[in-house]
Amino acid sequence: MKTVMIKDKEVKLGDWVGFKCDIEQYGKVIDINSDVFGDEVKLENLNGFDGHYIGGDTVTWIDADRCWPE
Repeated sequence: MKTVMIKDKEVKLGDWVGFKCDIEQYGKVIDINSDVFGDEVKLENLNGFDGHYIGGDTVTWIDADRCWPE
């Protein structure tokens, strides 16, 4: 199972994390990508995200270092 360390806590697929993109919001981790540039998490919120950049989207990729575990 894919995992990623976020703020010294192991996060796996299905966990919820918070992040800030215009406003503080939350998403469920549905994929994890790790490469030489760092870790990214693919987040899903079936109610849609808020804000100018991702408002209305239900899925987005966020750098793991911009997230916090819930």
